[in-house]
Amino acid sequence: MGPLQGIKIVEFAGIGPGPLCGMMLADMGAEVLRIDRKNPVTHYTGQKFDSYNPGRYGVLNRGKRSVALHLKLPSGVDAARRLVAQADALIDPFRPGVMEKLGLGPEPSLAANPRLVYGRMTGFGQDGPLAHAAGHDLNYIGISGALHIIGRPDEKPVPPINYVGDYGGGACMLAFGIACALVEAKASGRGQIIDTAMTEGSAILASMMYGMFAQGAWQPKGQNRIDGGAHFYDVYECSDGKYLTVACAEPQFYELLLDLMQLDDPELRKDRMDPERWPALKGKLTTAFKSKTRSEWCSVLEGTDACVTPMLDFEEAPKHPHNVARKAFITLDGVTQPAPAPRFSRTVPEVTRRPPTAGENNHDALTDWGFNPDEISALESSGAL
Repeated sequence: MGPLQGIKIVEFAGIGPGPLCGMMLADMGAEVLRIDRKNPVTHYTGQKFDSYNPGRYGVLNRGKRSVALHLKLPSGVDAARRLVAQADALIDPFRPGVMEKLGLGPEPSLAANPRLVYGRMTGFGQDGPLAHAAGHDLNYIGISGALHIIGRPDEKPVPPINYVGDYGGGACMLAFGIACALVEAKASGRGQIIDTAMTEGSAILASMMYGMFAQGAWQPKGQNRIDGGAHFYDVYECSDGKYLTVACAEPQFYELLLDLMQLDDPELRKDRMDPERWPALKGKLTTAFKSKTRSEWCSVLEGTDACVTPMLDFEEAPKHPHNVARKAFITLDGVTQPAPAPRFSRTVPEVTRRPPTAGENNHDALTDWGFNPDEISALESSGAL
């Protein structure tokens, strides 16, 4: 199942982009073995949530198996080395130098396994003035230029959760890099190191805007066609307090929107591309959308070329008819979550394992990776497992 079936990956436990990268590869059929550890519980939104051992709610761990190794014990490190020696790829989520201190860095790992694709995930990269500094998504997209264009005029930029740095610029870039390196390794017989920096990955996501800026075609935030500045590309509130996304950027789609909404105001049809007029035109559309509920507007606009869809929350989105028809969400161990993407015509991805708790697969995974019962018992006795 999945185009990466037969590929073996060792993922060292981390938070953020490393687990999502591992999930994406597992979704595609790779055998992903996560080397876990025990950590203190961290807190989010007033509720306890253990980032490293979240159980069935750890969607990013689906499809994987977990072995908990004590990497401060020589026997634990030796076991990890043995697993790495059998892997096609490795995910390193730590700051520069951590894996080297453990004796699991690229040099000994590639010496033992020349075909290994060694994927490294950091915020600032493996070198440079900030390489060893602590940071989070917001810091990385701050220095890449990606953050400053997100938000409304005369307001500070809006942190886009961790979609841009951790996940878009980090996890997706590393998954892409690993897939590329696996293809190259198949031809050359040689592995290599992938240095994935979320600063650079998030900059890549802003490539089009950098080009527009160089041309003089990108204005300050909130004053462009696709950043909420234009009246034809924004989110509007309806009479019931729910929202619609409106993105009729092309003139024919905009005209259709006005026709379907039965808006005859000539001001709405004049000079729609003049940024000076956008605030006033946005005011007119704001008033119009508040005249009906979201459901009422969807019955008129959704599914047409007016480019309007409802803005749905996490409870609503899996129930939307289009998402249901496409089977865009799955329920695993009682937790509703996005299905694997993208789609493949032959090697169809399928999630077959729920997220494991840390160390849940100690015995079966190690057995499958070549450890005999006596070796497993010895690891347990030493406290390494």
